[in-house]
Amino acid sequence: MSNYHIKHLEEYFQVYRKSVRDPEAFWEEIAEEHFVWRKKWDQVLKWDFKKPEVKWFDGARLNITENCIDRHIPTRGEKTAIIFEPNDPSEEPQHITYRELHEKVCRMANVLKEHGIKKGDRVCIYLPMIPELAISLLACARIGAIHSVVFAGFSSNALSTRINDSDCKMVLTSDGSYRGSKTIDLKGIVDKALEACPGVKTVLVAKRINSKIKMLKGRDKWLQPLLDHAYADCVAEIMEAEDPLFILYTSGSTGKPKGMVHTTAGYMIYTAYTFKNIFQYRENDIYWCTADIGWITGHSYIVYGPLANGATTVMFEGVPSYPDYGRFWEVVEKHKVTQFYTAPTAIRALAKENLEFVEQYDLSSLKVLGSVGEPINEEAWHWYNNNVGKKKSPIVDTWWQTETGGIMISPIPYVTPTTPTYATLPFIGIQPALMDENGQEIMGNQVDGRLCIKFPWPSIARTIWGDHKRYRDTYFSAYEDKYFTGDGALRDAVGYYRITGRVDDVIIVSGHNLGTAPIEDSINEHPAVAESAIVGFPHDIKGNALYGYVILKETGESRDRDNLRKEINQQITEHIGPIARLDKIQFVSGLPKTRSGKIMRRILRKIASKDTANLGDTSTLLNPEVVKEIMDNAL
Repeated sequence: MSNYHIKHLEEYFQVYRKSVRDPEAFWEEIAEEHFVWRKKWDQVLKWDFKKPEVKWFDGARLNITENCIDRHIPTRGEKTAIIFEPNDPSEEPQHITYRELHEKVCRMANVLKEHGIKKGDRVCIYLPMIPELAISLLACARIGAIHSVVFAGFSSNALSTRINDSDCKMVLTSDGSYRGSKTIDLKGIVDKALEACPGVKTVLVAKRINSKIKMLKGRDKWLQPLLDHAYADCVAEIMEAEDPLFILYTSGSTGKPKGMVHTTAGYMIYTAYTFKNIFQYRENDIYWCTADIGWITGHSYIVYGPLANGATTVMFEGVPSYPDYGRFWEVVEKHKVTQFYTAPTAIRALAKENLEFVEQYDLSSLKVLGSVGEPINEEAWHWYNNNVGKKKSPIVDTWWQTETGGIMISPIPYVTPTTPTYATLPFIGIQPALMDENGQEIMGNQVDGRLCIKFPWPSIARTIWGDHKRYRDTYFSAYEDKYFTGDGALRDAVGYYRITGRVDDVIIVSGHNLGTAPIEDSINEHPAVAESAIVGFPHDIKGNALYGYVILKETGESRDRDNLRKEINQQITEHIGPIARLDKIQFVSGLPKTRSGKIMRRILRKIASKDTANLGDTSTLLNPEVVKEIMDNAL
């Protein structure tokens, strides 16, 4: 296959050079040889980062589900497409073949159509990690509806914001979900969210935990009876290359979440090509990404990338600690997993436990280990390498974002020599640049700066839903003709990249990007709170945890502080979800501010991290005296 499977470092450099010398010819060859099209494109690439506008394979027609399912049926019809591994290990896993997946997706697509969903409509999916989640994504894509998956750990407030922002007509959910030993009332969360969502006409409910729930007459329907009666075939809607495939929300550093829009053809090609190479996928491999489909990692590397390659992909409902800390390794042994892709947070949590949890399982099937969500620290890298990979399975430390659609910087296993904490080299076609404060590109090696990308790649997000100006301002205004990632990075002597973290007010906690503004907004709504500031500080398991500095109103000064802390965290849970709760809350009389009123988060970060040796010159602050007071009372 042309350039499709890179096997040696020399070959990587050859293919990489070709991909940046003539990107159009390179991606055209990949597109022609490895995918099915209803009509060829008129032009491979049109782009202008000033507008910004990017179009790949413009004029082409296709349906992504024909590439992910239909075309595999003649040769792989009886092959397992999805292995569903339930939360409770005593419940039998499900093996869904490509032929069965085709039927299930068609039935779901017909149910959507019967309820008035048509091409271009938005459908919100708020489901746990059960097969219906993957099937509903593909069913939307089958009929040209735009799916908007919301992680089923978000609160009703966060859910309603996302439903209204993209004007969804329908919500797919379940009666509830299992999470370790707990159950979560998803339907109750949806009901509360929909009090503020007049646009939603239909709610389809999957049964998972068999709990008693309220069903609103005329709006709510059980999904299974509808699927049972639906026709098992559905003609795929012919889509334009640049038609939106999905909207996925990501936290911004300001206010409301950003609905990143990914389109059809370029996204398909890039996720398929990166999947094939970065996991060195071979025909009978069993691939497992532990992410939730509620995040971009699940979209690209549980559903679309693997299925476009005719792979077997594992969907895991559970958590790494239930029923005990050996759960991941039990699943690897049970299904003979060959590629395992997880987050540093999970690795750090498992590394704290007794090694017996790993050693009692046979992990000899593993060929490739992956890491995603944040840069992996050295200690976790070595633990993963030594105890899980047994020093024989390379670790791909992948850097990418919701906005990029696919992996951008990563080793290729058995090809790129790895170095702990380094994402190493740009993937094929990716042209990174490090920029200085003055907007100039920093050339050469052993340098650090702000990470930008100079040239479009096929899976770049095309816009923010309903707000193209915000898209331009966020990603294309900092550096001319470049996509700004929001991350800092350094490039070492051999040209390897290491991501050094966010340079804006987004904190990565357990691999989740949390914007500080929405958390502060929810704290400030508490009647006793006057103002707040959130920063991250290092945490053994989560990578970063959240530290809140809170100024109370006079009415709040007399309140019990422990109760206030509980109430503030409860408020955050209700507005955003439990992932955004604060680990530490310090009540302060003021916040260090510049004379223009900007909070000096740099100082607050240093205090939270107990790194106060060099706070810099604080004398120019509006209120320098507050710094000592905060330091003296730091938690």
